[in-house]
Amino acid sequence: MKYILLMNSMKTGSGGLENWPEADAAAHLAYWKELNTDLARRGEFVGVEALTGPEQAVEVRASATGPQVTDGPFTETKEILAGFWVVDVATAERAYEIAARASAAPGIGGAPLNMPIEVRPVLASIRPEDLV
Repeated sequence: MKYILLMNSMKTGSGGLENWPEADAAAHLAYWKELNTDLARRGEFVGVEALTGPEQAVEVRASATGPQVTDGPFTETKEILAGFWVVDVATAERAYEIAARASAAPGIGGAPLNMPIEVRPVLASIRPEDLV
């Protein structure tokens, strides 16, 4: 069954990974690469996407005159959606194991970040070939 693992990150005034000490940023990225490589080797990796910060997000609503685009401000929150994985695993428990591993990514100084990871079953997958 497919699951989406939504990685939430604490919103900070210090900016993103580009503001971390170089060695800490490199260790953080190496952790993600090793996790994704391991999932691919196990046949569980479907995909992963990192997202830009909310400062680059817009909200779009339909209207009679076309798309109405708002560039914020958005609802105040302490956490932001930083990225997500889609995994294909045999059990929910395996999805939880992967989420816990993602949560433990190292932060500044190597301490685990313990980020919240929301795990949700994928209800349906639509492939491009299903649309034609």
